[in-house]
Order: sequence, then structure tokens, then C-alpha cells
Amino acid sequence: MAGRDFAIFVIRRFINAVITLLLLLLLMFILVHAIYTTPIALARLYAGPHSTMAQLEAIVKEYHLDAPIYVQFINYLINVFSGNLGYDPIYKEPEAYIIMHYLPITLTFMIPAVILTVLVGTALGAVAASNRNKWIDYAIRAFYIFTWSSPPYFIALLVLLVFAFWLGPYTHLPTSGYVNPLLSRPKVITGWPLIDAIIDHDWSYVNSYLIHMVLPMLTVFLYSFGLYTRMARNVTLDVLESDFVRLAYVKGLSRRVVVYRVGLRNALIPLVTLMVLTFALSWTGAYVAEDVFDYHGMGYITTVAIAGVDPLMVYDITLFVGISIIIANFIADILYGILDPRVRIA
Repeated sequence: MAGRDFAIFVIRRFINAVITLLLLLLLMFILVHAIYTTPIALARLYAGPHSTMAQLEAIVKEYHLDAPIYVQFINYLINVFSGNLGYDPIYKEPEAYIIMHYLPITLTFMIPAVILTVLVGTALGAVAASNRNKWIDYAIRAFYIFTWSSPPYFIALLVLLVFAFWLGPYTHLPTSGYVNPLLSRPKVITGWPLIDAIIDHDWSYVNSYLIHMVLPMLTVFLYSFGLYTRMARNVTLDVLESDFVRLAYVKGLSRRVVVYRVGLRNALIPLVTLMVLTFALSWTGAYVAEDVFDYHGMGYITTVAIAGVDPLMVYDITLFVGISIIIANFIADILYGILDPRVRIA
């Protein structure tokens, strides 16, 4: 029965994710048609500002931009789900190919930053909660309030100042690029440069890649650390004030066991949802970090697209980030159901 309940729960959450995705696509579709109100204007979105009338008319026919609005939306859904996001007029390559080329570069430092945020934030949140109104609680709260209230550009510049200039003679950390430009990129196997270099045993490339990602990763970590640690502290405080924790003390369990085994284990359940929020928040930190450290990932092509008036690229990146957050939220819902079986029948 439990397995059947879990299967129904997963199906229900999957349907919710699909509905959310369709609503996102509908919203994006409406926004584009509100800005580009004629078939020729829509075609110029795909062809670029310097296209000829013949090119625009060809694109109108290719994408059926003169069809009824509901037909356009159906064609739009088919193109999105088939991976056809259009042909970028600036790069002269398919949009999906460009995104998949730069995406691994961003995720390679963003995912470790999110993991580090969750591990450190959960631990420090528990420490602060278990030492409420003591000096260590005040110190942790002061630090996470500082990082939470600081804009991402300030954090990136502060990281640059501290670790590259003040501590530069000791750390020797590079401040631009994602790898030494003198090194040749390994042959494409997975599409992820770091993983390809490991498979190819190109350890010089691996070492350079890891060193270059330290400062951007640290920026994303500090940017998302404040909110996550604050919420982790509050959730842990709520758990530590619950009846079952008081019962654990009555049974004679030590304070360490009560806080870090009983309390923290139950606090992890609501923190799963917060992990998704941290992932979404990290996109902003990653984009800013790439801009400051000249790191050629998703943030770089977004900046180039905005500066170079490439609205199709901006549109597709926005769509991609929205889809990634929906997927992350779906995964969080499943994990929530695994950790707390009561959610499955809610």
C-alpha cells in the first residue's frame, strides 16, 4: 500500500510540474506576442535586426507565424519539447547548441557552491540554534545577515579584493576565465570540459579548471549562504522546541545526541524545499560571478545577448532557467515525500 501511495504521489507531483511548465510556456508565449505584434516583427526576433524582407518572409513560412494564434502556440510547444529553440542570428548556430555548450561551464562551479551552502549552512544553522543567544549564535547571525543583505556584485568584488589582491601572494588564484587560455580544450566526450579532461587524463587542464572556479564558486556560496543559514537556524529552533525533543531530554539523551541526531534529522525535512530556493537563488549569483570574473558560461552569454541586442537568446535563457527551477522543485517534492511519508497522503 505504501508503494502504491508513493507512486500516486509521484504521478500527482509530475502532473503538477507539467502544468506549471505549460503555464510558464504560455506566459512566455504571451509576452513575446505582446511585444512583437506582427508576423514580420516575430520573424525579426529569429532573423536579427539586419535581416532582409525575403529572409523575414521565409521565417514567417517556416515557423507558421501567420497562422492563427492557437496554431502558433501548438507549434511553439512542439518546437520547445523537440529542442528546437530557433537559430541564433548573432552566433549563427542553433540556440539549443549554444546553451548546451555554455551550460556545463556554469553548472560545474554552481553545483559545488550549492552543495557547500547546504552543508555549511545546515551545520552552522544547527550550531546557532543549539546555542541560542550566546556569542557563537550572535557571530553566525551577524555573518549571515551581512552576506544576505549584500548585493551579489558587492560580494563578488569583496571576494576579488580579499582572495585575489590582499591574499593574492599566498593563494595565487586567477581572477578571469575558466581555464588557462594557453591550454587546449580536451576532446568532447560528455560536453562538460572538466569531466572530459578527467576522462582524457589531461591533469594540467583539470588543475587549471579547478583553480579558476574557486573565486566564482566562493561568490555563489557566500551569496546564497545568508538566506539558507537563517532559515536553517529558524527551522532547527522550531524543531528543538517541539514535544518529541523534550521527550528525548526526559529519556536522558545527551544534548549533542538530541540536537544533531534527533533535532537536525527532523529539521532536514523542511530544509529540502529551501534547497530548491537556494538553487534558484544561485543562478543570480552565478551570473554576477561570471560577469565579474570573466567566466564564459551562461552569465557571459546572457550579458553578451543583452549588450548585443539578441532578444531570442535572452528569451531562451530565461525559459531554460525557469524549466530548470521547475525540475528542481519536482525533485524536491519527491525527496520531501521520501523523507516524510505523511506528505504522500496530503
